[in-house]
Amino acid sequence: MYQALYRKYRPQTFDDVVGQRSITETLKNQLITGRLSHAYLFTGTRGTGKTSCAKILAKAVNCENLQDGNPCNCCAACRSIDSGGCMDVLEIDAASNNGVDNVRTLREDAVYTPSEVRRRVYIIDEVHMLSMAAFNALLKIIEEPPEHLVFILATTELHKVPATILSRCQRYSFRRLLPEDIGGRLNYVAYQEGIAIEPEAVSLLARLADGGLRDGLSLLDQCASATAGTLTAEGVYQCLGLAGDRKTAALMEAIARGDTPTALEIFSELYAGGKDVAAMTGELSSLARDLLILKTAPRSGMSMLSGVCTDQELAGLQELLSAGALLRITNRLQETAAGFARSADRRLDMELCLVELCAPELQMDVQSLNARLSKLEEAVSSGKMVVQAVAAPQQSAPAQPVQPQPMQPQPQPVQAQRPQHPPNGGELPVGFWSDLLQTVLPQVQPGYRSFLSRQVKPQLQGDTLLLLADSGFGKQVLDQPAYLQAIRERAAVLLGRPVAVKLAVQGPGSVDGADGFGRIADFGRQHPDIFEFK
Repeated sequence: MYQALYRKYRPQTFDDVVGQRSITETLKNQLITGRLSHAYLFTGTRGTGKTSCAKILAKAVNCENLQDGNPCNCCAACRSIDSGGCMDVLEIDAASNNGVDNVRTLREDAVYTPSEVRRRVYIIDEVHMLSMAAFNALLKIIEEPPEHLVFILATTELHKVPATILSRCQRYSFRRLLPEDIGGRLNYVAYQEGIAIEPEAVSLLARLADGGLRDGLSLLDQCASATAGTLTAEGVYQCLGLAGDRKTAALMEAIARGDTPTALEIFSELYAGGKDVAAMTGELSSLARDLLILKTAPRSGMSMLSGVCTDQELAGLQELLSAGALLRITNRLQETAAGFARSADRRLDMELCLVELCAPELQMDVQSLNARLSKLEEAVSSGKMVVQAVAAPQQSAPAQPVQPQPMQPQPQPVQAQRPQHPPNGGELPVGFWSDLLQTVLPQVQPGYRSFLSRQVKPQLQGDTLLLLADSGFGKQVLDQPAYLQAIRERAAVLLGRPVAVKLAVQGPGSVDGADGFGRIADFGRQHPDIFEFK
């Protein structure tokens, strides 16, 4: 009868365990020195070797001929445990035996001395599935077990195990296996089984395993049984029902280039071929995540890739997408995938998602704007886009530029030069008057600067800057020699040529006192501290 590869090649000694050297060395040293604990807790993600190490440890504590901390696998105890016929080594699935009655039965049987081997061993897999009453029933015997009893608990969800249990166990955390470790084991198994496989396929399977060796072996078993000749990376994609690196990469490239028709055509082709919409969304999300990791961690990111795309395709796509764009793409794909559960038409949802991804200008949210800005910044920093300074217009004024003279109050320095206009143009730059008020009248209270910005309208008439006030009060505020000189100097800087400044009053307030502004002006002259005229 055919046996699955992950069962056939399950480690039989600590030295066979892949990627958990620190744990296996510690357990071997305890066996050699005889300093064994009465309770162990193995925690980690699936397929990292927890159950395998538990079975090896159960053999090792009963082995009659230890080999440098490893079970010999030849004595009667090792053979009995391997065959599953040893009544003193019990493996319990807590997912299906999670009641308090099951634990009470275990506790009653555990007090009896072993009949075949030296120590009675209980391996409780997925121990986090036990009920709270079952944990309480297990607590006392784990705290003070008989001398012949050893508990080995295994779990993938450590946070569900009560602290009272954790404090009575030696805890060992099994880490995710690196793609290199998984790939090496897959190569060994393929050689032993006579499976012809290309290195690209091995690398792809190792990344698709997502840190679990059991998953990698299961994928190898599945792909090898569906392929007659040499197993290639494309064969892996076809066997596993994935869209394939070419289609996924082509779809991402169309998104990066903003080519909406091509993106929709590729999606339609995949959809017509029977590809699941959720699977395609997941592959695009994984690819965007891989590209984002390579953007942010180019050196260490290769070990964190999901394997949806080849290294060559990743290198090409990495040049087309900025980090901001990848973040926007990933979030949008995640939102679309989350909405599939309540959607009436997944195809429509995905098509709308692709249209938005290809044309970020259709959206004005923060992420879309950030993606567009990030793309421009990367283009400028890489030298692909050169920003040229705007050339200053030719000055028709005297050859000598106007030099600002020291005065009170002194104009504040300006951070950015505004665009200059042609010498004979009648249109003033945007924000011209507010710039003058901010720099020329720094000591006037902000409320009066706001008043002047509404009451005074600047006009450019040839070489004269005409300031039209809606009232006599507005004119009187500005009609100070120091302010007029500062306005002339600042206006010359902003316009690129010297201009004369004239004040005039228009509207109903042209006659002082007609609208009450004359009285306000008299009040201002009597209280100079409000305006702080110099």
